[in-house]
Amino acid sequence: MSASVKVGDEVPQGTFVHVPFTPELADASACGLPSKVSTDEWKGKKVLIFAVPGAFTPSCHANHAPPYLAKVDELKSKGIDVIAVLSANDPFVLSGWSRILGFNDKILALSDPDAQWSGKLGLTVDLSGAGIGLGKRTTRYAIVLDDLKIKYLGVEPDPTKVTVSGVDAVLKAL
Repeated sequence: MSASVKVGDEVPQGTFVHVPFTPELADASACGLPSKVSTDEWKGKKVLIFAVPGAFTPSCHANHAPPYLAKVDELKSKGIDVIAVLSANDPFVLSGWSRILGFNDKILALSDPDAQWSGKLGLTVDLSGAGIGLGKRTTRYAIVLDDLKIKYLGVEPDPTKVTVSGVDAVLKAL
């Protein structure tokens, strides 16, 4: 996979859908209300996004997301203002997944509808051939933005593995 952006580039504008965590969501009896999050809100901030092909999928659920949660404090101590997971899943699936993993308000779960923003970055993967209804998705990557400029970009050559998009690779680059 070849990204269409590189370190030093400013990211294109994007709008994501997010169900903010509230205490009412903790017992899973409510769905929450989706809201929009724009890259414009990240101007002047240091943002870490790790993207996954799908919530509840094996590598994403077991190997990619949990280590980020375990190291939130370490990431914040390195100057990260916003930590987010990004996927083409709908915002309700991402909200449920993030609650099961215990993200609460520590990691934003952002829906990239139809992988539009990831597409602008050249970071999508077509999983239609998997035969399980996945279609076009975000590929597995991590990106660190500082005032909307790319400071780190780790794109997995094999989206079933977690190496350069994992939290340890990101921490090393910070």
